[in-house]
Amino acid sequence: METIIVVFLQTVHPPGHIQGTGHIEKTEMQENNSAVFTDSKPHYELLDGLRGVAALMVMFFHIGEGFATSPVDQHVNHGHLAVDFFFILSGFVIGYAYDDRWKTTLTTRGFFRRRLIRLHPMVIMGAVLGTVAYCIQGCVQWDGTHVPATMVLLAFLLNLLLLPVVPGTGADVRGNNEMFPLNGPTWSLFFEYIGNILYALFIRRLSTFWLSVLVAAAGLGLGAFAIGNLSGYGHLGVGWSMTGWNLPGGLLRLMFSFSAGLLMSRIFRPVKVKGAFWLCSAIVAVLLALPHIGGMEHPWMNGLYEAACAILIFPALVWLGASGKTTDRTTSAICRFLGDISYPVYVVHYPLMYLFYAWLWSGEETIPFSQAWPVAAGVIILSVVLAWACMRFYDVPVRRWLSRRFPGK
Repeated sequence: METIIVVFLQTVHPPGHIQGTGHIEKTEMQENNSAVFTDSKPHYELLDGLRGVAALMVMFFHIGEGFATSPVDQHVNHGHLAVDFFFILSGFVIGYAYDDRWKTTLTTRGFFRRRLIRLHPMVIMGAVLGTVAYCIQGCVQWDGTHVPATMVLLAFLLNLLLLPVVPGTGADVRGNNEMFPLNGPTWSLFFEYIGNILYALFIRRLSTFWLSVLVAAAGLGLGAFAIGNLSGYGHLGVGWSMTGWNLPGGLLRLMFSFSAGLLMSRIFRPVKVKGAFWLCSAIVAVLLALPHIGGMEHPWMNGLYEAACAILIFPALVWLGASGKTTDRTTSAICRFLGDISYPVYVVHYPLMYLFYAWLWSGEETIPFSQAWPVAAGVIILSVVLAWACMRFYDVPVRRWLSRRFPGK
């Protein structure tokens, strides 16, 4: 994505005490079903659900990529913006979970230990599933060139360590210039790790004023990047490769969204809103699914739209989501389920997508959606089931074991 990227570490920080904002007693927001850290705070239930909605939209986006004939005719044209939404959530909840602990119980080493335990087990699972899917495809690049087993192993090890592949080298096993060719969405987790490192070493030390300056500067840079069409397609779908403007574009996306989330966690005050989960979910789905704006003739128009989503609308949605609360068991159960599968589904779905694409493009022409939709639906359902199974039988038990094995002080 979520790779998947990921993103995925969610808890939220209003200053002062937590009141009237729809919390339930859990560990950290992204600890889901596991009582891993006993001193963790309550979390915002609705943000769990919104994170899950965005993760599902990423899957629909990737399904649509299989049928797209150009960058402007996607079925879910702005699905890549889910990553910006994840980054804002991540900064928001990291600030809530940790900002007030640095002067008391939290150390840099302890923070990194917590984040590694939270994130890396699924990074490993994603690398394993990606390698299995690649081997099922016959260990060949998209043009049919056979790839030696040593290069597949190298790509696997780099994915395990979350180290990007240099384009054009032997480890670029799909020949597509992806940072992580065995599981493409992992690129966003690479940036997520960068965000965590910058937060622990630098950003957390900034005053609210200087954090605001950082957010404003990154926002201006991100807006200029999008409107100036540095991606080449009038969108913000960059960061997945080390070619062209991908790396600086990915860093801009991270720096604005993650820092904006941190800033919001410091100044957050809830507002009164009814039906926040359903309202915000609908807005997220519509924003990500709208057609490309302006076409290739006027790419700045689409860039302006995506910049507005990332810089203005997504922070507002996170604010509304944090302000709302569930009032019935059904909504609570939906939010809980979506939160539980959000990170795993982002990580595990793309290996299945690789197999889906290989089948879809196996003939001289792409199988049309009218014929392929049952298989596409099966891929989505299988991804959700696999994500739940990984969460229930792998991720949660492994994190519990790691937390006992490396408890810290």
